[in-house]
Amino acid sequence: MTWTMILAYLAAHWLETAGVVTTILGIWLTTRRLLICWPVVLAADVIYLVVFYRARLFSDTLLQLFFIAFTLYGWWHWWRGVIEEGDVRVVPLDMRGWLVGLAAGAAGAILLGGLMVRVGAALPHLDAALTSYSLVASWWQARKHTANWWLWIAVDLIYIGEYLYKDLRPTALLYAGLVALAVLGLRDWQRAAAGAAQREATSLSDSTA
Repeated sequence: MTWTMILAYLAAHWLETAGVVTTILGIWLTTRRLLICWPVVLAADVIYLVVFYRARLFSDTLLQLFFIAFTLYGWWHWWRGVIEEGDVRVVPLDMRGWLVGLAAGAAGAILLGGLMVRVGAALPHLDAALTSYSLVASWWQARKHTANWWLWIAVDLIYIGEYLYKDLRPTALLYAGLVALAVLGLRDWQRAAAGAAQREATSLSDSTA
């Protein structure tokens, strides 16, 4: 494939390409726990709402609407945390949180899958399951739980195959990159959590000395 062919493809799929760029930037900023990640992610949500609607991936289209809501909530929740604590603090997720989240994802997959069959969506059950668990991951991310990265890694790996099947090649490539970014985010958030725990332990030790 020549550079001319690549440029022609990107020009013909300019909206999807814009979604790729903004999504990568937004997720990278999220891994760094920077508040500016949220307006960038919001732009990506809106772009992909249009892309997925055109591809008749209606579960993904619906997902973008929820993403927009979660993005606005996450923006507010992180901003409040910065005001109160000085930075974005990672919050642990206990076993009950894991079980509730995974159960909610399964229930959402069943309900949404039945709806998508009725409206004639492409890959209704698979897309519904990925949509449902993406919502769980988004909620965990907005709540600053490191567990969001584990779930994103699993979901994004499956999304790669779905988008290749639907001939959304730039998006499939994007999700391969998102897997790598999720691994990076997991590492950085775990380090941040460990550092915060160590600082709290040191502070507690100093106060009792």
